[in-house]
Amino acid sequence: MPLTFDVSRTDVRDRFLRVVVREAVTTLEADIRPAWGRMTPQQMVEHLTWMFDVSVGAAQVPCFVGEEQQKQIRIFLYDEHPSPRNLRNPALAAGLPPLRSPDFAAAIAAMDLARRRYVDLDESSRRVAFAHPVFGPLVHEEWSRFHYKHVFHHLLQFGLIDV
Repeated sequence: MPLTFDVSRTDVRDRFLRVVVREAVTTLEADIRPAWGRMTPQQMVEHLTWMFDVSVGAAQVPCFVGEEQQKQIRIFLYDEHPSPRNLRNPALAAGLPPLRSPDFAAAIAAMDLARRRYVDLDESSRRVAFAHPVFGPLVHEEWSRFHYKHVFHHLLQFGLIDV
């Protein structure tokens, strides 16, 4: 499904996270190979689940970047460029964690639940900042930009969307 990348528009990000992600992931097959990187489909889905959980405080992770560097790095959330291929997350320097879900279908169900928890946050929860491993504390608007770029990147990686 061809998409135009537009991180600046709240309505585009919202539709992407509410509708496009759900539809795209339903077409993902457990044995597909990524265009780049080493993740399997289940690893990618569980990775997205983890980040959705972090963004609502359901999982915590330390920030690996100092405050001054965070300010510089956060500019990335506001630029109109997709995430580069083979981007390394310092929280995963030791490698991807073991799989948590018993199978691929369960992983997709868990990711969809985590995604819905994020997009359906109430207004007061949207003002709470939760720590990202690189960007530091982010409120919902910033997490929205991050999730848009991050999930867009992984859907491209597995050929679920194109630009």
